Amino acid sequence: MFNIPLYFPLNGDFSMDAMLFSGQTQIQVRALFIAERLLLKDFEKAQYLAKKPLLLTAGSSGCAALFRYGVVVTFGLTAIEETALLDSLKVYAADVFDQFTAEEVVLSTIFQGDEKIEEGIILLHDFCVERLQLVAEVLARSIVLERYETGVTKTFQSIEPLAEALQQSGRPGSKGRDLLRHIGDALFIQGRMVGRVEIIEKPDLLWYYPEHERLYTRLTDEYELSERHNVLERKLDLISRTAETLLGILQNKRSLRVEWYITILIVFEILLTLYEMFIAHT
Repeated sequence: MFNIPLYFPLNGDFSMDAMLFSGQTQIQVRALFIAERLLLKDFEKAQYLAKKPLLLTAGSSGCAALFRYGVVVTFGLTAIEETALLDSLKVYAADVFDQFTAEEVVLSTIFQGDEKIEEGIILLHDFCVERLQLVAEVLARSIVLERYETGVTKTFQSIEPLAEALQQSGRPGSKGRDLLRHIGDALFIQGRMVGRVEIIEKPDLLWYYPEHERLYTRLTDEYELSERHNVLERKLDLISRTAETLLGILQNKRSLRVEWYITILIVFEILLTLYEMFIAHT
């Protein structure tokens, strides 16, 4: 269950003077894509550590960032605490996935030098709220990309044989309903990436704390968010164009078939009329 803080910020986002995880030099972070959507209005009316993304205390001494597009990022939670948190979130989740996509990373403090990622560990100057929010933003976007990359790869693999069949036999070898489903899948993912997740957009947090932009840039470069987003966009565009082309060919063939049926019926009607005229004169 949530351990709601005892104070309430008056004006939305705020920076805590005290650092989280005081006395700790390393914390475990896990990002989980658990559902299509999380309903966060009730949480936003309650007390929170920070907003955009929404950061709440969780477990005995940890915290969690919640995202509307269905991702939860936990900081410093045990396995039992994480399970309890996810169970409590089911009430606020829409279309929970059967299997969660997960990604893990370790945060560690570094007192000198630049903040960076080294040997898979994210090195930070401290565990302040704003830094945890930025880490959560990047991990959440990365895990969404990972799930969509898997989905697009499956769609790509299913549509590739159709293109090969068209090349070899001149027939797409699929039903129009299947092609429409492929187009719908591509449009759905594109809509989610642009409308909800905004993977390549700068987080609102950086407008208030521009001093953390360098850290954000290094994190996005490490997780290759822009590159992966662009590759995914190109694959989605190719899937859409391929499916639309095959669907157009199917529709043209059906139209041609209908025209042949109409022609045959007309010929049959003419022959029937001629036969009746012949019978009438004999």
